[in-house]
Amino acid sequence: MTSTVELLKIKFNQALVAAFGEDFATTDPMVVEATNPKFGDYQCNVAMSLTKPLKSNPRAIATQIINHLSLDEICEPPEIAGPGFINLRLKTDYLKTQLQKMLGDERLNIPQVNPPQRMIVDFSSPNIAKEMHVGHLRSTIIGDCIARILEFQGHDVLRLNHVGDWGTQFGMLITYLKEVYPDALTTANALDLGDLVEFYRQA
Repeated sequence: MTSTVELLKIKFNQALVAAFGEDFATTDPMVVEATNPKFGDYQCNVAMSLTKPLKSNPRAIATQIINHLSLDEICEPPEIAGPGFINLRLKTDYLKTQLQKMLGDERLNIPQVNPPQRMIVDFSSPNIAKEMHVGHLRSTIIGDCIARILEFQGHDVLRLNHVGDWGTQFGMLITYLKEVYPDALTTANALDLGDLVEFYRQA
């Protein structure tokens, strides 16, 4: 499915050719989302870039472009603003049609990427020598959401929870306990997890 911005670019390219000739067939129409909703949904900034090659006022260029545009099924009548910006506001019927097409497609008319890439999503990566907390759960959920979005787009996603060099961490903790709390390693229930976290900090 051709996106709205791609469709607008095609329409503007056709208008550029009709207004100024085949030499402008490959000109980037510079159609982008509007910087402010009060200006509409999209804007075309190409008129300013054509002032030198056409040796004309940008507003006059924008007027010529509009006169050759065919956007009746997509947008309300285009408006020229400032030095030559062309502002576009999508029609409600057009938006309704696009939403109906999306609802009728199991992928919501979102194409898969081509080519796909190998993506690595690093989750919470907790320090397993310390207590876990709700922050680890939060970042893991966010990471999984990102991974699902990337997979939906068609990427090959590797989920990763890096726990670091846990051998070193526990070695430090055991060595410290042997020095300051030797009975902890042989006495059941001598310490709780909170104690170990504090000892780990000290170690």
